[in-house]
Amino acid sequence: MLPPPSEATGGVLWAFVPFVTLGYGTPFSFLYAALRRGSWPLGATAAGYGVGTATVLAMVQTGNQFLTVLGSFLAILLWLAGTGHAFAVRTSVFPRETPRNAQNAHAIEVAKYRRTLREEARALAAEDPALARELRIGRPDVPRTYDDGGLVDVNHAPREILEALPGMTPEIVGRVLYRREETGGFMSVEEMAVDADIPPDALPEMADFTIFLR
Repeated sequence: MLPPPSEATGGVLWAFVPFVTLGYGTPFSFLYAALRRGSWPLGATAAGYGVGTATVLAMVQTGNQFLTVLGSFLAILLWLAGTGHAFAVRTSVFPRETPRNAQNAHAIEVAKYRRTLREEARALAAEDPALARELRIGRPDVPRTYDDGGLVDVNHAPREILEALPGMTPEIVGRVLYRREETGGFMSVEEMAVDADIPPDALPEMADFTIFLR
């Protein structure tokens, strides 16, 4: 998608400065770019063009025919080089921004993908609990390579992981840990809700991220 009109227009106008000023505006153009991006390399480039421009002016004002011709030739080179350079780095000075609606669409796709991963991990755990334990499904607190989409195994995850679940509070987690120790774990989110006295309105979000391995 195209960048916002103001950014696109500003980038093109900035890149044209060396061209319309016959190269004499190139140092100022790159100095602006350096300040805009906070870039030392662009600042050094601006200084280089400034030295080159000052040298050309000095040469053409000497009155020496050879130096005047050489200075004019260098001026043309600086003009063309500055113009080409400006257009080459324009997108880094005026980077394209991803429109917010595109960012939102990407976030939605990622969330849907993570949900699919959770569903697949649950299906795998139901079919082969031993493999699920080996893959450390629901255990973001331990090293692993399997991506379960953010599931948390309530029967084995430590306190800090449980407290990060949606709807959980330190008080609820305390009751969950107490009942987990007493009973050896839960079979489902509904059982956990009854045993640990979890508010009903916290269950939907909690259910989406929990798994119960025995």
